[in-house]
Amino acid sequence: MPTSPKSAAPKSAKSDMAAAPLGRTDRLDARVLETLVGYNARRAWLVVSALFAKRMAAFKLKQIDFSVLSLLAHNPGATSRQICSTLDILPPNLVSLVAELDARALIERKPHPHDGRAVGLHLTPAGEALVGEAEQAVIQLELDASARLNARERETLIKLLQKVYL
Repeated sequence: MPTSPKSAAPKSAKSDMAAAPLGRTDRLDARVLETLVGYNARRAWLVVSALFAKRMAAFKLKQIDFSVLSLLAHNPGATSRQICSTLDILPPNLVSLVAELDARALIERKPHPHDGRAVGLHLTPAGEALVGEAEQAVIQLELDASARLNARERETLIKLLQKVYL
């Protein structure tokens, strides 16, 4: 008995799926998504972020903690306002973060030398030691996460991403 085109299609699709290598049947057509900067940046961020969380667990640092400590390591006395501006975060979000870092004795507040209303944030000796180790670990994890790129490609990627947000 001849089969109609409608009944033949599902059988053909099933046989194609059965012949596909394991795991290939889960791969969807993402060609449109893969042309989007945001999609690709997010997918790369997921890889780096997972590795960051794993390696920074020993330091008990989240990405924002690390960013603030690194800024203070290279900009002693920076104000909360400057940190918020640099990291594009809201002041109320920084208040609790600064309190946590202060409670961990990683930072301290000192009067700002040029603005009597402002408070400068500084690393404590414990904060300096922690951020020094953490920065080395982050540099290595970034190299590991981008291992498929050569040095020039990695530099180009960073410059291109900065063109999007700077």
